[in-house]
Amino acid sequence: MADPSIGTAQGRDRSPTAASLAASIASRDISAREAVADALRRLDAQDSVLAAFCTVTAESALADADAVDARLGRSEAVGPLAGVPVAIKDLISTRGIRTTFGSPLYADHVPDEDDIVVRRLKAAGAIVLGKTNTSEFGYGPVGHNPVFRTTRNPWNTALTAGGSSAGSAAAVASGIVAVAIGSDGGGSIRVPAALTGIFGIKPSWGRVPVYPGCRDERLPGASGWEALEHIGPLTRTVADAALILSVLAGPADEDRHSIPDEGVAWANLDFRGLSGLRVAFSVDGGFATVDPEVAAIAEAAALRFAADLGCTLEQDFPDIGDTQSAFETLVALDTDRAGLRRMASEQGYRFDGALGRLLAASWSADQFTDAILERKRICNAMWRFMQRYSLLLTPTVAAAAFPIGLEGPAEIGGKAVPASAWTPFSAMSNLSGQPSATVPAGFTADRRPVGLQITGSHLDDLGVLRAAAGFEAAQPWEALWPPLATPEVQS
Repeated sequence: MADPSIGTAQGRDRSPTAASLAASIASRDISAREAVADALRRLDAQDSVLAAFCTVTAESALADADAVDARLGRSEAVGPLAGVPVAIKDLISTRGIRTTFGSPLYADHVPDEDDIVVRRLKAAGAIVLGKTNTSEFGYGPVGHNPVFRTTRNPWNTALTAGGSSAGSAAAVASGIVAVAIGSDGGGSIRVPAALTGIFGIKPSWGRVPVYPGCRDERLPGASGWEALEHIGPLTRTVADAALILSVLAGPADEDRHSIPDEGVAWANLDFRGLSGLRVAFSVDGGFATVDPEVAAIAEAAALRFAADLGCTLEQDFPDIGDTQSAFETLVALDTDRAGLRRMASEQGYRFDGALGRLLAASWSADQFTDAILERKRICNAMWRFMQRYSLLLTPTVAAAAFPIGLEGPAEIGGKAVPASAWTPFSAMSNLSGQPSATVPAGFTADRRPVGLQITGSHLDDLGVLRAAAGFEAAQPWEALWPPLATPEVQS
C-alpha cells in the first residue's frame, strides 16, 4: 500500500521510507520525477546549513527519473528501488560525477567507472541524487575535510554529525533522502548514525563487495583500508536497510574478499525467534570511559531485549581490551603512505589531523607484525565469545555529539581523555569482520541522540537485522525527527 503521506505537502517535507516510496512509484501513485523533485526541494531548503551534500546531480537525477517513469508507462519491469533517490558517500566512486574523497589532491577527480555498489543500485532503479560529505579519505571520526564545508548535525547544527559518513547520516536524519550509502573502516557508518539518531549497519566483511574503493592501486589515499573496509546503508528503518542489502550483497570478481550469495532472506525480519537467545551487554567493555548519561540510555535500551524480546541478558564482554592501537597501526599498514606523500609534494599540499600524524610517524615492521598478531588475538577472542552469545550489545559511542571542530571531546564524564576515546567499541567488528549495527536508543537531556550497538556472530547479518527490527518494534523511532528550524550558523 502506498504511503498516505506521499503526495501531500506535509508528507513531502521529509522523505518517506524507501520501501513505501518504491511501492508508490511502482503503482504510479507518485512519479519518479516527483520523488526526485521533492528530494531536491528538501535539499535546497536544508543543505545550506547542514552541508550534507558536497556534489548535487540534479539534472542527471531528473533525467534518470524520467527514464523510470517512461518504463513504467510502457508497463516494463522495474527494479525494487525504481525511482528512489539515494545519496552516495564521496569516498565511493561514481562514473561521470566528481568524487573528491574529501581531499584537495582529488578536487577535480571524475571517475570513469562506478563502484560495484553504485552499479547495483542503478540496476535496481535507484537514482543518484548526489555525493555526501566525508572526512579526508575517511581518516578521522568526524566529517571535516579541507575541500567542503563541515557537515553539521540536524539535531543541533553547532554539533558534529560524526564521521566519516557524516554527510550520509545528516542527509537521512534530516529527511532529505530515505537512503544513503556509507563506508565503515572503523565505525564510519555506525558512529554518525548514532550521533544523528538513525539506523546504520556495517555488514559482514565481504558481504557487500568493494571496487574500485579501497582496491584501486592507482588512487593513493582512496586505496587504503582494504583489510578493514565495509560498505553499507544508513536509513531511518531496519526494513529499508534490509531492502538495500538485498540489492548490494553478493560476490563480485573485482573483490577477491567478497563472499558467496548464501540465499539470505533479507526481507524476513521476523524477530520472534529472539526469545530465549543469550545476549551479552557491557556498558564499558572493562576499559572504556563512557558518559554516565550515555551509559544509562544504552543500558535501558539493552534491558528491552529481556523485557520486550524475551532474551536472556547477561553482563559480559570479550577479553579484547582497547583495540585503538592495533587498529591505528593496521590503518597505517593499509595506507599508500609513499603515494600520498608523493602526490602531496607534487601539489604543494600538507596533511593535518589524523592523516597528517599517520604520515608523519615512522612505522616499523615489528609494529605492523605485532598489530597483525593482535588482530588475530582479537578475532579469536570474538569468535570464542560468540560461541556463548548470539549478540553483543554496547553503547555505539561513549559520548553524544560534541561541538564542531573537535576530533573528540576533551572530557567524558568529567575525566580527561584522548581524542580517540569516544569511539571505543566500533573498531572491534572491523577487525573481526562481524556484522554490527546501531539503533537509536534514546536522547540525552539536551536532546542529543544516543545509539545502541548490536554486534552479531560471523556472517549472521540477518540475525543483527532481526534484533534491530525487534528493538525498533519495542521502541519505535521512525516518527522522531530533528527540529525543522535550524539556527543560522557560520560556514
